Amino acid sequence: MLPPKSTLDCKQFTVNIIPQMTDMPSVTTPVLDRYAVFGNPIAHSKSPFIHGQFASLMQQPLTYEAILAPIDGFEANLRAFFQAGGKGANVTVPFKEQAFALCDSLSAEATLAGAVNTLSLLADGTIYGDNTDGLGLVADLVRHLGSLQHKRVLLVGAGGAARGCILPLLKAEVGQLVITNRTQSKAQALVDIFSQVQEGRYSDKLQAVSMPELSGEFDLVINSTSASLAGELPPLPQSIIGNKTACYDMMYGAKPTAFNQWALQQGAAQVIDGLGMLVGQAAKSFVLWRGVEPDTSGVLKLLRDKLQADAQ
Repeated sequence: MLPPKSTLDCKQFTVNIIPQMTDMPSVTTPVLDRYAVFGNPIAHSKSPFIHGQFASLMQQPLTYEAILAPIDGFEANLRAFFQAGGKGANVTVPFKEQAFALCDSLSAEATLAGAVNTLSLLADGTIYGDNTDGLGLVADLVRHLGSLQHKRVLLVGAGGAARGCILPLLKAEVGQLVITNRTQSKAQALVDIFSQVQEGRYSDKLQAVSMPELSGEFDLVINSTSASLAGELPPLPQSIIGNKTACYDMMYGAKPTAFNQWALQQGAAQVIDGLGMLVGQAAKSFVLWRGVEPDTSGVLKLLRDKLQADAQ
């Protein structure tokens, strides 16, 4: 068997992956399972490229496309996609909460996140929802840092991105998870929610602290806010960064983000951006659909190289 042939149509945002057979007198083109990502806007999405690369690597016959859904027409578009033979879908802004609401069953991560980024059409016709964002984050953190066990972690922000990664971080057995936010009540609300998980199993590890009251160095600081996109910084005290602190910004770009630049100026040992989280969450979606988990390193390098090239 030859390696699969991958074709990427950038204009249509559709990827077709068709393994080819040469040891048979005639070849019947396999029926391709259909997947997609829904969003608005969606033209910027890297998901078709990422999943195309995964499918080629793992020899999975599938198509993956980007679908621009009207703001008021997501559910209708999604159901039409499934009725036309779609097997699964990713969901991005602004539809993650709508996706959550229409699912028939949910993973623990999705239930606690209150949002879904991965949908699967089950054999009985029902829709299963999962949230792989936090799983992708933890996978990338482990790839860079090794085990997260016993680490003192600061999570900056209390929006959807933060909420989606709390349970995976707790499952990774961090020693302490401090949540901070400009609006303290939002951070406390997350602590209250996740302190109830599994009969309070994680309650002693969770704490909400206002930004001015943060003290002591952290092993890991995760910025879940989008402030870096505007070149802005959350008002954090310098004292949280030590010479062994790793800092992670969920945003990414060709150059270090504003948050990571600040962290380096404070003496952080290591800074990481969120490109690996993007690829990691896609890999977790892929394994839900296909039952095989692809290696992310090759795709990550391709995307990093493209970011650098586009910036020149």
